[in-house]
Amino acid sequence: MNGIAAIPVGSILGWVLPMMAAIAAISVAWWVWESFWDRRLFAPKVTTRAVNLSARQARELLEANREVQVLDVRTPQEAEQGTLPGARQVPWGGPSFRRSLEAWDRSRPVLVYCAGGYRSRKAVRVLRDLGFRSVLHLHRGMIAWRWAGYPLEGGGSGVRPFR
Repeated sequence: MNGIAAIPVGSILGWVLPMMAAIAAISVAWWVWESFWDRRLFAPKVTTRAVNLSARQARELLEANREVQVLDVRTPQEAEQGTLPGARQVPWGGPSFRRSLEAWDRSRPVLVYCAGGYRSRKAVRVLRDLGFRSVLHLHRGMIAWRWAGYPLEGGGSGVRPFR
């Protein structure tokens, strides 16, 4: 065999196919769960409005409207890698999160984001509960912003990966 050990195809397929099926099932389950969460989270309310924005929509909004307050709910270590233009960093979690938002203007729109969208979705609920009238959420967070190649403030860059 020229020094190369032959690996039986059956043994590879015996663990690769179930692994691929598990990954596919988890991906579909996340997509379904996220869509139900989004439907509840971004449902219209009388006093507030919450909207899920793509990276392109968020960038266009920031360029057109200087009144938008940008809220970065990532950790300080994550923020060191760069933030959206004009972002103020208030890490998600704990009682200090709500207290930090007390001084923010509830009549101005707030664009909230995190690394991938999980923590910022939680922040959307808090912002709505605190009475912010217009809450805008960057769908997929910093992942989407970086993927689009948009500029960042501070460290890091908006470079498209894998291209």
